[in-house]
Amino acid sequence: MTDRCEPNAVLAGLDEAEAARRLALHGPNEIPSPGGRSALGVVAEVLREPMFLMLLAAAGLYLIVGDPIEGAVLSLFAGLSVGLVIVQEIRGERALDALRDLSAPTARVRRGGRDRVLPAREVVPGDLLVLAEGDRIAADAVLRDASGLVVDESLLTGESVPVRKSPEPRAAFCDERPGGDDRPEVWASTLVVGGRGWADVARTGAATSVGAIGLSLAAIDETATGLQAAIAGIVRVFAIFGGLASAALVLLVGLQDGDWIAGLLAGLALAMAMLPEEFPMALAIFVTLGARRLAVERVLTRRPAIIETLGAITVLAVDKTGTLTENRMRLALIGDGADEVDWDDARQPSLQPSLARLLAAARRASRRDGPDPIDAALRRAAPDEADGERVADWGVTPDLLAMTRVWRDPAGRLSAAAKGAPEAIFDLCRLPLEERERRGREAADLAARGLRLLAVAEADDLPAAPADPRDVAFRFLGWVGFADPLRASVPAAVARARAAGVRVVMITGDMPATALAVAAAAGLSTAAGCLTGPEIETMDEATLAGRAAEVSVFARIMPAEKLRVVRALQASGAVVAMTGDGVNDAPALEAAHVGIAVGPRATDVAKEASDIVLLDEDFGAIVSGVRLGRRIFDNLRKVMIYIAAIHVPIAGVALIPVVLGHPPLILPLHVALIEMVIDPICSIAFESEPEEEGVMERPPRPLAEPFVGLGHLAWGLAQGLGVLVACLVVEAFARRDGHAADEVRTLVFIALTAGNLALVQVDAALGSAIVRAFTRVNGVSWAITLLTAGVLAGVILTPGLADLFGFARVAAGPALGAILAGVVAPILFDLAKFVPALRRRPRPV
Repeated sequence: MTDRCEPNAVLAGLDEAEAARRLALHGPNEIPSPGGRSALGVVAEVLREPMFLMLLAAAGLYLIVGDPIEGAVLSLFAGLSVGLVIVQEIRGERALDALRDLSAPTARVRRGGRDRVLPAREVVPGDLLVLAEGDRIAADAVLRDASGLVVDESLLTGESVPVRKSPEPRAAFCDERPGGDDRPEVWASTLVVGGRGWADVARTGAATSVGAIGLSLAAIDETATGLQAAIAGIVRVFAIFGGLASAALVLLVGLQDGDWIAGLLAGLALAMAMLPEEFPMALAIFVTLGARRLAVERVLTRRPAIIETLGAITVLAVDKTGTLTENRMRLALIGDGADEVDWDDARQPSLQPSLARLLAAARRASRRDGPDPIDAALRRAAPDEADGERVADWGVTPDLLAMTRVWRDPAGRLSAAAKGAPEAIFDLCRLPLEERERRGREAADLAARGLRLLAVAEADDLPAAPADPRDVAFRFLGWVGFADPLRASVPAAVARARAAGVRVVMITGDMPATALAVAAAAGLSTAAGCLTGPEIETMDEATLAGRAAEVSVFARIMPAEKLRVVRALQASGAVVAMTGDGVNDAPALEAAHVGIAVGPRATDVAKEASDIVLLDEDFGAIVSGVRLGRRIFDNLRKVMIYIAAIHVPIAGVALIPVVLGHPPLILPLHVALIEMVIDPICSIAFESEPEEEGVMERPPRPLAEPFVGLGHLAWGLAQGLGVLVACLVVEAFARRDGHAADEVRTLVFIALTAGNLALVQVDAALGSAIVRAFTRVNGVSWAITLLTAGVLAGVILTPGLADLFGFARVAAGPALGAILAGVVAPILFDLAKFVPALRRRPRPV
């Protein structure tokens, strides 16, 4: 039984102390869900990894042949490997948890007589929900007051037609099947598609109807399924080939020497060397931590996989209000064609009676408590007069771009006030053609100043409350103009986007003159003029696509028309990022390659349809997201090339000497030691690489270009082949010079490690690593290099460890020669970057 208060007679809501008590009693308003993996879940997954299992198998073999020390060391390496992966996986899970917190749904409630926005999980029974168009209802509740509230309950009923709601000031919540018009119950997770209202919460969390069937609508998509499938395919090919090669090696050694244990160890070493298990680990960590880096920039990725697309964006289609401008609308002008006043809230100039009446009508056509910035500006400017009782209220609709309100004064007289787009008010006033044209010229002149212009009309002494605003004979009063300052950061951000090959287009409902003035101030191209919604309606898809490729300013666009604009831009070959915040923006956000819900004003529906949510209304954050997306993409590609490269010499050194009849140079113990170096390089060094110089001065990459194609793999494999050749040359010269087997292994291992560390530096730079060493240093990468060199020196020079690994001290001359041999191939590949044909990394094929 829920702990409900009696209905709030004055709609004041709970006080904070009572809300806290109920939250403790009933628990959070959330549906239990699997969410992220627990630490134990991460450990269980890692313990099933092939590399860990092979390390355990090798440790068991060493114990079988009576070498418990090597078995224990391999077990230790297995533990360290698992520990490293677990730390990185938990780090990624924590990043995802932080993203879940940032993307958690919110609710507007009234507490202590004041409206506030809080996480939906903090809503409690007895709270008073404040509902508006675009809201996901946070809990099961009963409606206490409403104005034209319409709710889409298809989530629960399957019926696509929204239902009308009627308030009941004191009725109890009735737990019946959802659906049907004129009921007071509203249900958790359903969508307000029109009107507004106040509802008394009855049930929260798992007690709601949606909780009973275990739905969760606010989950982050944690997986990059397409990318994971591609990477899994690469790993599968390596694994199959490695398994066959390992089996062949076991048979070769066993049949050739009769030493099946040695054959099994050599086969395990080859399998471990060929398995690129770092691929999926690097992908998961980079994508997850990349999303976390974007969140630090106040850019929330609801689907971390979208990071792949950020670097390919060629067109940013953005709203004007709140994105390019500050969304601080202020009244700047009042005029009726004959008289005009520049308005200043601070000094509030005196107005002639006609203009005072105009301003009062504009205020009466506004909502007193709504979040609309134009309504708020009018409330600040006009005196708070007693308007009487509100009888009817019509909001803006696609077929009538005007807001109309009907009032009854204390004497019982009815009047109406309307404000909206000039053409809509012209229609309501039934202006003759000549006056319509004259007023249209007035509007164009005022809009050319960059003002957001609304026309105002009123009607007095209505005989009865109208059923439709078009039934009222309105009288045209004049204009109110609003100024919304351009964000100071916008011109520079637009310039950065243009330098990066990204075209910025503006989509707005404003008049063309206003839109062009703001676009010019922001630095957008206005040479091709402006394309308006009415013009778009007359165009076929091919014509629209051609115009969309040229025009950067779209004006008088209704939300529903944004979808056509997005599709036209895509048809012209653009990769489109689209911003939006309303319910009707959802189809366009869904259709865009990257949908961006903008700021706190974004409705829940817009957020659900988007890939990215801007936590601040700032265009510069979008450009910063593109920059960071390119950095993450670059670094992930670098690490994939490095992984492909380093496994070639490891596998080759494990295989070729044995095939040639020489003693094995690398056993599972050595592969495990190398893995202790490769894993932190993949997960730490490359992930922390700073962005490349000029990252925002190069064109977007083609959308079809994957993270790693065959061209990139070939580049990496060629690098690895060069290091392998160097290692085999070192082995050949060492055997020729009469070095003992342990000394040969030591020299080859030195060459392999030197080549490995050199590959890190070469692959971490798109340009020359040699040049970068003198201009920009990644401290993390060099710290790992020094630590690795120190560990290798310690293993070779410490007698007990040297015996364990089969190493021996070697003279400085041969050791230096091995180092130089190991770095030759990476240096040559680095120098190849200066060759014009190879200056850019090869395209995938």
